[in-house]
Amino acid sequence: MNKYKYEVTIQAATANEAEEKLRAASALMERLQVREIKKLADVVQNDPVKTALAKRALGL
Repeated sequence: MNKYKYEVTIQAATANEAEEKLRAASALMERLQVREIKKLADVVQNDPVKTALAKRALGL
C-alpha cells in the first residue's frame, strides 16, 4: 500500500495530548477499512446514543 504525507492540525489541550490523538488515529487508519472509518466517524458525529453505548462498552 502506498504511503502519503499530510500536514494536519489537531485540536488538543497540550502537545502531548495531540500526539496521543495522532497515534490513536493512525492505529485506526492502519487497521480499519475506509468504509469502517467513515461509518465510525458518522456515528460519532451524528448519533450520540450509539456513541454513548460504545463508550460504555469500552469502559469510558
